[in-house]
Amino acid sequence: MRKIVLLLVILLCSIGAFAQTQGTLDAFNKKGKEVGACPLKHTSVKADVSGFLARVTVTQEFENNFAQPIEAVYAFPLPNNAAVDDMTMLVGTRTVRGKIMRREEARKVYETAKTEGKTSSLLDQERPNIFTQLVANILPNEKITVVISYVETLKYEDGAYEFIFPMTVAPRYVPNSVKTGDAQKISPPVAKTRAGHDISIEVNLNAGVPVEEIRSDSHELQTVNLSANSASIKLKNETEIPNKDFVLRYDVSGRRIEDAVLTHRDPRGGFFTMILQPPDKFITEDVTPKEIVFVLDTSGSMSGFPIEKAKEAMRLSLENLYPNDTFNLITFAGDTSILFDEPVPATQANLERAKAFLESRSGAGGTEMMTAIKAALEPSDAQDHIRIVCFMTDGEVGNDLEIISEVQKHKNARVFSFGIGSSVNRFLLDKIAEEGRGEAEYVSLEDDGSKAAKRFYERVRTPLLTDVSIDWDGLPVVDVYPNRISDLFSAKPVVIYGRYTKGATGTIKLKGKVGGQDLVREIAVNFPETESKNDVLATLWARTRIDDLMKQDYKGVQDGNAKPEVQDTITNIGLEYRLLTQFTSFVAVEEIIKTQGGQLIKVEVPVELPQGMNRQATLGKEDNEVVNVSAGGGGGGGLVTQSTAGRRNKRKMEMVNKQADVVSLTLTKRSGRGSGVGYGSGSGSGNGSGIASPPPKLISGGVVNGKATSLPKPPYPPAARAVRASGAVNVQVTIDESGNVVSVSAVSGHPLLRAAAEQAARKAGFAPALLSGQPVKVTGVVVYNFTDPENLGNIDVSVGEIRLQTDEEKPQTPITLEVSKQQVLAQKLHVWLYALVERLQKGVTAPTPNETKFVKDGKAEIQILLSTKTPEVMEKLKALDFEVVSEKDKNSIVGRIAVVKIASLVEIAEVRYVLPKLN
Repeated sequence: MRKIVLLLVILLCSIGAFAQTQGTLDAFNKKGKEVGACPLKHTSVKADVSGFLARVTVTQEFENNFAQPIEAVYAFPLPNNAAVDDMTMLVGTRTVRGKIMRREEARKVYETAKTEGKTSSLLDQERPNIFTQLVANILPNEKITVVISYVETLKYEDGAYEFIFPMTVAPRYVPNSVKTGDAQKISPPVAKTRAGHDISIEVNLNAGVPVEEIRSDSHELQTVNLSANSASIKLKNETEIPNKDFVLRYDVSGRRIEDAVLTHRDPRGGFFTMILQPPDKFITEDVTPKEIVFVLDTSGSMSGFPIEKAKEAMRLSLENLYPNDTFNLITFAGDTSILFDEPVPATQANLERAKAFLESRSGAGGTEMMTAIKAALEPSDAQDHIRIVCFMTDGEVGNDLEIISEVQKHKNARVFSFGIGSSVNRFLLDKIAEEGRGEAEYVSLEDDGSKAAKRFYERVRTPLLTDVSIDWDGLPVVDVYPNRISDLFSAKPVVIYGRYTKGATGTIKLKGKVGGQDLVREIAVNFPETESKNDVLATLWARTRIDDLMKQDYKGVQDGNAKPEVQDTITNIGLEYRLLTQFTSFVAVEEIIKTQGGQLIKVEVPVELPQGMNRQATLGKEDNEVVNVSAGGGGGGGLVTQSTAGRRNKRKMEMVNKQADVVSLTLTKRSGRGSGVGYGSGSGSGNGSGIASPPPKLISGGVVNGKATSLPKPPYPPAARAVRASGAVNVQVTIDESGNVVSVSAVSGHPLLRAAAEQAARKAGFAPALLSGQPVKVTGVVVYNFTDPENLGNIDVSVGEIRLQTDEEKPQTPITLEVSKQQVLAQKLHVWLYALVERLQKGVTAPTPNETKFVKDGKAEIQILLSTKTPEVMEKLKALDFEVVSEKDKNSIVGRIAVVKIASLVEIAEVRYVLPKLN
């Protein structure tokens, strides 16, 4: 049959008048004529929770309101630890159960059925938390329902369980250097306003123990308590917009779980899951020096509320640094900037610089996370101490598997992740914390950032159980996961999945260290020869085994060239245990031919932009959902409509990365004067030290808080083409406080190309560059790369390094004696001591939050670091009634001093740094 080739443009999912559409999402052709509504109508989620297990059923309802048969394509999220073990398609009164197959075989079956005119569905896994559902040959006005089922274990911490259901796939940034071929699949088109489909959630809870409180900070609930142990929980709004994660928490009485060993045995062998209670909290803090590096995502997806929430958590984290701690601050978007050359002490001055640097950040540009990962972790490889790295990000990147693989390489660092936002990439954030032997924390836009910051420091200071292992005492266990049990930083259970080869009884020993002391706890176990109950344990074990295999080659899986042994083993497990994996898919085909030679329109279902995410900063200005329609092979040669929105989003992010990134200003060191904190002259307003600090170290080029708003390409000069002149032309530009280019000068490149490049540079536009929130004049370089004289449009434009202009000194604010003293205090005192001195200066009687840790009876126990320790220096200290307790080394003294005399210590020239001494 001769194929009909039609080229149309459909504006997919434009919102009509509210009174007419009542919030539904309609598709229009390029003439503005309505051609039908988007096919996904509703998603229903039902979760049956029993103890620590949840069986979840997700029902997706599709309906065709077009005049022709359609194929619906829908990308959606599920929890990253979900074991998806069933898919069923309902066509009218008929039910077709999906078959598990190798991914490529399932695709062939689906495509063949689609071409033959049969209703069919295909379920693929793109990432452990992103899935694609395809449904072909939905007839006009026909309804098709797809039911997906999965099982998971719930998170338990400090007496509370947590059930999470993600609702939307956020746009993901894919770096140019990444080879992943599924960029469009993991970043589906985003609806302009509303996606037209909604969601309902129902949780049937049987906790097994009395439930004390049921709550959700993300959604309003309708709760019916059925008994002390059980409840029915629904969304109060049953047509909720699916634009943020649903997070349900419930407390159970006792605040403590008991040890549990669950078993199952079938012809495949024995399976077990152990849930071992954590030890009681140990109250002694670990006050040994910590090197903590904070890494903040300032990309476009973090713009607005998310980045402000991240700043809140980071500011509070900085304020909790202990006396002997050192810290550094790294930010990344399209470029990566490091505040200090190396970690510095937590003096008041250093913290003020960090906070000012933090305030100068705003969300824009791409998410080049890999550069920041390497900058934060690589120094730890050559260190003899642990570096703690805290990442604050939404994790919305396409190279997540590659990033996890990079974290695996740096064994001498602990990685803690903060997921900031309403719909973050929990798979990436969980895994970098797991591989980095740390912990993941999540801060939604409704959460209190101070509580998250407090939990972070509690975990760093008082890990609950470290060096965890299990002595199996000869029991017949095999294939036990995880291979390495992570340290416990909070009251969470140790969860173990494994197999046993024969029936046996015995006693295992849980070993570890609590507060530096050895812990050994014995647990009796029974592995029965026969046990038909708990068949879901086999599924959970298989899912954990697959997770372990993925760890062996994350990057290969992402690049599409996984190690053969890894891919084959995952595939075989998926087939044997009926599990959806990266290499196995579910396919369902109704063996009835419904369309013959008709037109089949492919429609990609758009998703909601996560709540709080800035649309323009994430997707760019021109992100209209235009859909290209071309001829396809479905339904005997009909129409295939394929959205380009996903590709456009990626291209726009790449453009932003090249032209409009947030990039660090490379500032020249200048004299420190004035009453404010700054990186240059320090003449701004504020209560800080006003001391000039070194500039942030730039890992890659660009401008801080400035972005190119337009970079027009120059024409290729005919004279240059005639002699085939090519190559890069560097044009130095001066940009005023309003972002206007006020002067240009080509400083390198072929003479025949320079004039054209200068002319284009004069037309370039920039957003004002900000320094501590104020617009500043900057100079920099725009690079025009004339690559091919035969191709007039093949000219690349990029922004090179931009610097603060230093040819005009701003008037200096006269410095007073009082300001000078405050500067010295800020430089020499740890922030806790500075806060104490400031309290005394203001006449406040109430102690500051940390004073009780080092002050007793009006005296502070402190450590003084000296540039030199001479008898003259000791006499100066004695004159202040400083009592020496110990002399740690030749330039360090520990002792006590009256709190009212701490400020006088910094007037001694030989005193370099004063910090509290904690017991």
